[in-house]
Amino acid sequence: MTQLPAALAARLTDLLAFLYPQEDVVDLIERVVAAFWPEDRPRRRRPRRPSNNLWSQADALVITYGNSLTDGQHKPLDLLLDFLDRDLAGAVNGVHVLPFFPFTSDDGFAVTDYRKVNPAMGDWPDIRRIGDRMRLMSDMVLNHVSSQGAWFNAYRQGQAPYDRFFMEADPADDLSAVVRPRTTPLLQEVDTAMGRRHVWCTFSHDQVDLDFRNPEVLLEILSILRLHIDQGVRVIRLDAVAFVWKQAGTPSIHLPQTHAIVKLMRLLMDFATEEVVLITETNVPKAENLSYFGSRDEAHMVYNFPLPPLVLHAMLSGGVSYLRKWLRGMPPAPLGCAYFNFTASHDGIGMRPVEGILPADELERMIDCVRASGGLVSMRALPGGGEAPYEVNCAYFDAMGRTYAGDEALKLARFLCSQTLVMALEGVPAFYIHSLTATPNDHDAVTRRGMNRAINRHRWHYPELRALLEDPDSDQAVVLRILTTRLKLRARQPAFHPNATQHTLQLDDRILGVWRQALDRTQSIFALHNVSAEPVEMPAWQLNLIEDEDWHDLLSGDRIEADGTIALAPYQCRWIANTG
Repeated sequence: MTQLPAALAARLTDLLAFLYPQEDVVDLIERVVAAFWPEDRPRRRRPRRPSNNLWSQADALVITYGNSLTDGQHKPLDLLLDFLDRDLAGAVNGVHVLPFFPFTSDDGFAVTDYRKVNPAMGDWPDIRRIGDRMRLMSDMVLNHVSSQGAWFNAYRQGQAPYDRFFMEADPADDLSAVVRPRTTPLLQEVDTAMGRRHVWCTFSHDQVDLDFRNPEVLLEILSILRLHIDQGVRVIRLDAVAFVWKQAGTPSIHLPQTHAIVKLMRLLMDFATEEVVLITETNVPKAENLSYFGSRDEAHMVYNFPLPPLVLHAMLSGGVSYLRKWLRGMPPAPLGCAYFNFTASHDGIGMRPVEGILPADELERMIDCVRASGGLVSMRALPGGGEAPYEVNCAYFDAMGRTYAGDEALKLARFLCSQTLVMALEGVPAFYIHSLTATPNDHDAVTRRGMNRAINRHRWHYPELRALLEDPDSDQAVVLRILTTRLKLRARQPAFHPNATQHTLQLDDRILGVWRQALDRTQSIFALHNVSAEPVEMPAWQLNLIEDEDWHDLLSGDRIEADGTIALAPYQCRWIANTG
């Protein structure tokens, strides 16, 4: 066996023996090491120990497609870099560039070649330039590949090793318990050189599921992870990771083998000389989502999926009772782990994460309100039959268009409050490019492409966006100016470290309040957010402000008296701090 650190060798042995009991574990370890550390690349002698030093209060990310900005002349990745440098410098220090590979559908998530950059966007040098400027996140689309890609074509022709790369099933198998985010048939019948086969398609028939029961699949994925790291990627998003291991007669989600694969990847990252963060994308209820922290040996970060619908509900209803109850029940992230907080992304606003949190009537009311603002709804198939809302499709900016009371005023203030709230919470905040640019619903794209999610995947003509940003009174200019100003301010506050202490305050139901305290206890911030269209006053004593300290609102500059009154205008946010 290759000379490996004892801790690495022992843990690899345990994980690979569990995943592949029929394989020669010693040989498989050699191949795993060769896939992730080819050509004797250096590795650590000891694993990186869990700590809170992988991130700080200065960390914030923007989420974007590589071609969200186009002009018909320059490479979209170059335009993105221009936007990052010109408009976001000092406000965000990381960027998640959504799948930038050649693809056939789902806006990049049906990959045809993991080792190439989509030539319509640019090439690897363009990706590296972005990674040189900011912490770069890329997608490892683990669960599936394009039905039109080289791997699946080779499978259909019976070419090794791809003839065993894809998950097959018999229509007679018991698949009734399988959990899925779509309503299309699970199995797709295809003709192959081996005869007629039925392949597993969790998401769509253009996205055929890989079969991780075959170790060759895992080895190929590990070599692709290494490619990403070598090209400057330092955050890897494990897309649709919950579904990667399937077994008839089970829900085929969150199976023990799935967690073992995440543990194996985390193990390799802990011994990598590069500082790489793993984040799992699991759009599921809270307990299932948090399980991907493992025992501090799986994901470094998990998406805080309940936030988008709960913040939306608070802003539309004018009350924080459900958001506050959920937040109060959230445990601090384990040492070496953090939450990834967001309100909007390239996908819709997921409904599954609020199962058991929002009652059915509140869920229905929220969906109806978003529909009145031009939003759409996508459904999912239920085990055993039937459908349920899977996500609301709407630009988050337009989702703030009206409240339960039918109020269409103060949309801009409502939206800014929703984004500022996320900045104050425990975790690393991330902002979709279309939130930073106040992009409205793109109904033309929905009609043109026949896909609900297109409503929130607008492609800006960059000169048009630049013109809007140069108009100081445009929604785009106002939103970008205020949000970037607040992010720059946030980056200087140690109480906003992703792992700083957080305590949820029990205040007026119109105010979401949290107390954050720096890891070294030098700074406290009481972050208050009025989610209603009404002015609210509260006595300062409710915050237990220490009397002999100088308290002031970081956002307005107002001095706050410990025995005075704190007033919040409709949708106003206050960050009341003793230093900073």
